[in-house]
Amino acid sequence: MDVHVADHPLIAHKLTYLRDKRTDSPTFRRLAEELVTLLAYEATREVRTEPFDIETPVAPTTGIKLANPKPIIVPILRAGLGMLDGMVKLLPSAEVGFLGMIRNEETLEVSTYANRLPDDLTGRQVFILDPMLATGGTLVMAVDYLTAKGASDITIVCLLAAPEGLAHLESELASTDIPVKVVVGTVDERLNEKGYIVPGLGDAGDRLYGVL
Repeated sequence: MDVHVADHPLIAHKLTYLRDKRTDSPTFRRLAEELVTLLAYEATREVRTEPFDIETPVAPTTGIKLANPKPIIVPILRAGLGMLDGMVKLLPSAEVGFLGMIRNEETLEVSTYANRLPDDLTGRQVFILDPMLATGGTLVMAVDYLTAKGASDITIVCLLAAPEGLAHLESELASTDIPVKVVVGTVDERLNEKGYIVPGLGDAGDRLYGVL
């Protein structure tokens, strides 16, 4: 597993305001979108391309375009939806699937409650969007779910990660030869006893959309 921490002053600036408990939901959504676009730049460095012949106003030349099959973006519901617009700004031609997963706040166990994905992901580059990599349980299950559908090239984009979650994800993926890359804005200190990232930014879904 390859972990890339996107060390950039603009990312650190936006994360600071995302963490601030005084930041309201509309501002939180805007900052999350802007931050994801910065992270998407790093996450798509190895997006597949193919040659493309064009003519400029001066002369013919060969450029590149995104290769087929198109990449697919998979936000983890519900908080991952807050990252979607920022990602599609950079990959407007990508397809979008959805995966609904929920963590039991007492047991920390993860279950899947919805999906809207192609039956076959063979040959597709998959970008998973989930704001928080906390315990890692949700993303382990998401990777297993997608690889069962044939995905063999997966990049995970997160705003924040905890060391324990990264270690758990790496341990669970150690037995597979499928390349998985994690692009994250920063790695925080630790998890608390409730499985929340410290210092973190709270519950991303609640801060994006309000408390349900």
